[in-house]
Amino acid sequence: MDIGMVGLGRMGANMAARLKRGGHRVAGFDPGAGARDAARQAHGLETFDGLEALVAALPAPRVLWLMVPAGAVVDATLEALRPRLQAGDVVVDGGNSNYQDSQRRAALCRQWGVHFLDCGTSGGVWGLAEGYSLMVGGDAQACERLRPLFETLAPAPDRGWGRVGPSGAGHFAKMVHNGIEYGMMQAYAEGFAIMQRKESLALDLPQLAEIWR
Repeated sequence: MDIGMVGLGRMGANMAARLKRGGHRVAGFDPGAGARDAARQAHGLETFDGLEALVAALPAPRVLWLMVPAGAVVDATLEALRPRLQAGDVVVDGGNSNYQDSQRRAALCRQWGVHFLDCGTSGGVWGLAEGYSLMVGGDAQACERLRPLFETLAPAPDRGWGRVGPSGAGHFAKMVHNGIEYGMMQAYAEGFAIMQRKESLALDLPQLAEIWR
């Protein structure tokens, strides 16, 4: 498939690279020249200097995947894309947006005749090699259209991704996922703090970490 990746930071560039390795044609854009250069040099990605050029390089109906900071940047990117989008195009927000914002953006895109999918994305810097966990919210047919992309990004075509519900569901699920993850990290930190304070036992914390791992 052809896809435009907007945002070529570590996550965006690595996801674009995984898609490229999977046989997809990826066109990338980032407002920072340094990020564009790094993506070209590290992954051989095709990059463009502006959104207009990026959109023009993609065949209709287009697929545009946003990996930009949550909040106002997503709204600004959508507004910049608006005059360049056509009915049937699909926009995916793969960042950590508030699920209510995603519901609002999906309703806005529907007015333009454009599909908007919210995709909670987990995998970090390991995703390039190991694959990403993808929680997708939005129109079922639009999600099915993008199945080849999700299957490439996931650890395997048949696991690690899925449509979890209507608009907002993907980012809601990712919000809960993050809460669980941070809670686990806090529990580990508290546990190691307790062991560190038990000086009479002289516990080797790095050794214990390796044993537990």
